[in-house]
Amino acid sequence: MVSFEIKDLSFFYPNSEKKALNNINIQIEQGEFITICGKSGCGKSTLLRHLKPILTPHGDKTGEIFFEGQPLLKMNLREQASKIGYVLQNPDNQIVTDKVWHELAFGLESLGLDNATIRLRIAEMASFFGIQDWFMKDVAELSGGQKQLLNLASIMAMQPQVLILDEPTSQLDPIAASEFLETVKKINREIGTTVILSEHRLEEVFPMSDRAVVMDNGEIIVCDTPQNVGERLKKNENDMYVSMPSAVQIYGGIESNLPCPLTVREGRKFLDSLGLKPNDEYITEKKQAKNPAETVICLNDVWFKYEKSGKDIIKGLSLEVKKGMIHAIVGGNGTGKTTALTLINGVNKPYRGKVKLNGKEIAKYSGKELFSNNLGVLPQNPQALFVKNTVELDLLEMLSDKHLSQEEKSNKVNEVAELVEITDRLQMHPYDLSGGEQQKAALAKVLLLEPKILLLDEPTKGLDNFFKIKLGGILNKLISNGVTVLLVSHDIEFCAKFADVCSMFFDGSVITTNTPKMFFSGNSFYTTAANRMSRHLFRNAITNEDVIKSCNQS
Repeated sequence: MVSFEIKDLSFFYPNSEKKALNNINIQIEQGEFITICGKSGCGKSTLLRHLKPILTPHGDKTGEIFFEGQPLLKMNLREQASKIGYVLQNPDNQIVTDKVWHELAFGLESLGLDNATIRLRIAEMASFFGIQDWFMKDVAELSGGQKQLLNLASIMAMQPQVLILDEPTSQLDPIAASEFLETVKKINREIGTTVILSEHRLEEVFPMSDRAVVMDNGEIIVCDTPQNVGERLKKNENDMYVSMPSAVQIYGGIESNLPCPLTVREGRKFLDSLGLKPNDEYITEKKQAKNPAETVICLNDVWFKYEKSGKDIIKGLSLEVKKGMIHAIVGGNGTGKTTALTLINGVNKPYRGKVKLNGKEIAKYSGKELFSNNLGVLPQNPQALFVKNTVELDLLEMLSDKHLSQEEKSNKVNEVAELVEITDRLQMHPYDLSGGEQQKAALAKVLLLEPKILLLDEPTKGLDNFFKIKLGGILNKLISNGVTVLLVSHDIEFCAKFADVCSMFFDGSVITTNTPKMFFSGNSFYTTAANRMSRHLFRNAITNEDVIKSCNQS
């Protein structure tokens, strides 16, 4: 039986001359696991939102969508809620109650089910998702991974026939993301729920999929089994190849007639079948070690808690960030990484210890002195920066205090828009942008401040691999001009490729700091897929490029 059938679907956002969706045609069978991938702004989220009418964006649409043989638009709100489940990127945008148990019950109560049925379904979902231990907790106490799992459980309690997920792991650390996706796979395999998922991080989800749909400029360019998609993209030399899992990318960089691997295990077998000998000779650090004289950010034995009687979030944190470096902080959800950034930018104040920027205590800076050509902050939620009705007006707002002519301001806005590739989005409302495009627009606003110190909280969230590479280039250009970058990220691959120094956060403090090669090559989980795939041959290889180079020179 066909779950969804999409016929000749095209869509324009208001005030946009470019089609967000262009002649989409696809059938999705009941019980399939479909992964939709592509560049930021390619139309993934827009397509998914068309599959649930209450979430469909405003604009001009042509074409038809059928659900189980009936026109989708004829479904009433009750049918939409019960039959089509939808998990958003940001878990906080979907949670509506204060307690875990009440969140599980909320959808069932809205459907008007009786108390006995509600209690039974809540108990079943709490057991299935392992929620028993935090069943009575306040939602505010949950980590990002727990919140997203709660969203999923709340939707599954309504027993939907289709589960739609829009980049559900974008705010999760690697371990939480892996556990979440395993749960989604279990729902698909054991319950038979149809799963339609969009994702940029494909390492885990690609091998789970029955079919992968690759989109570009609002069109479907490939729709096939994951293995066939990898082989077709390699054969056609399509630039979407850089968004594929590491095993697929490494396969594409090595001459062979072997089948395309999808997982780390298959990638290991692929490398073993090439007859390579263990060798670390070709693996070197990305950059020569630097000896900067100046410490730009310094935290010394810092302690912090949000409430006087609450528990410590930051515990004895000491950290030094040197000038002209990209310093990356990784670690699990809820370990205190984002809180540490709020101490550095002055939003929160420690009750013990000192925070200094350029040798001066943060508390002694005035607001104007701190943020005028000095400190720039990209928050985890880019929407927090948007205050105008168009992207262009939002960017111009950053220059309102500058003594520049209107033409000079427009030129600066156009330059930064071109740099982050949002020129064709300037007249759109910021909230109409995809998650990745919002991230680009927020970054553009911060860059207009021309900061000397840049704090980035999850800067690659929602971004495709194409722009991640460009972002890495932008950051390298900034540090060559003396800018210092401190970023918090769950994106292990990005940190391995572009950071100069990496630190691991755990339980409110930094437990280790090292160069990317030394940091990631010794870890089991907080390391790259390329390292897990090749460490038995090339111990210090941490990027796809490292592995390809080592294979081709062995």
